[in-house]
Amino acid sequence: MSLGIAFKGPEGIVLAADSRVTLMAQLQMGPPGQGTFPGQTILAPATYDNATKLLKVKGQDYVGAVTFGVGAIGAQAPRTVHSFLPEFEAKLGEEKRLSVEAFATRLSDFFLGQWNALMPTTNQPQEQIVFFVGGIDLDAPYGRVFEVHIPSAPKPKEWFATPGEFGAIWGGQREFVDRLVQGYDGRTLDIIKSEVTLSPDVEQRLREKLGALTVAIPYQFLPLQDSIDLSIFLIRTTITLQTWQIGVRGVGGAIDVATITRQGGFQPVQQKAIRGEMG
Repeated sequence: MSLGIAFKGPEGIVLAADSRVTLMAQLQMGPPGQGTFPGQTILAPATYDNATKLLKVKGQDYVGAVTFGVGAIGAQAPRTVHSFLPEFEAKLGEEKRLSVEAFATRLSDFFLGQWNALMPTTNQPQEQIVFFVGGIDLDAPYGRVFEVHIPSAPKPKEWFATPGEFGAIWGGQREFVDRLVQGYDGRTLDIIKSEVTLSPDVEQRLREKLGALTVAIPYQFLPLQDSIDLSIFLIRTTITLQTWQIGVRGVGGAIDVATITRQGGFQPVQQKAIRGEMG
């Protein structure tokens, strides 16, 4: 599932993601009458900690993306999202600098095509690949952030679109970040509604009351370095807490971070590197 963060601050965009990808495999536990689980098929997770989920596309130096959700595309021969980038780059060709929205649209169209071609039609509705796309348009004072869901919501949705509006979004295994920042798990209202009937008005008032639990972070004030530090802290805290968690530990490996600014474009802040045994 992973954890991705996109941060729109006054000094630029921060994109951050972990490096763990989880594949689920069905294992046959042997013929009936033998072994601990005779004749049973179990679903077992396999994790790999070197996936690249911070995406930079050749020739597009003022935009980037992070991805999370379904770890791979393809039923028979699964591939990570990052492994498709050469094909996406070839499709873009020599196009000049795209706007952030245009880039998000092109990225969405490409991966929706890959999904439709390679994924079985029996997938559950909740299975999604999600992208946070961030960048800065030519001559724009501040950045833009979009969210794309493949296959259910391929049209890019913009966050913090009001002039002078800043903030952060996160997705994936987000429960620990939700509790830290907004003060409650995102599933809280669903639990309440499963026990108590709420009218729409009461539910809205409850949401507003719960909003008082949110940590008062002045996103519009934070320098770029503080935006970076906060993004790393939220992912690192999730990785650390999952060390003791029973369940799918879907966030792990190195934390990759990049900034996008008007002056410097896309710049890696920290990014894992290929290394040998002594690295």
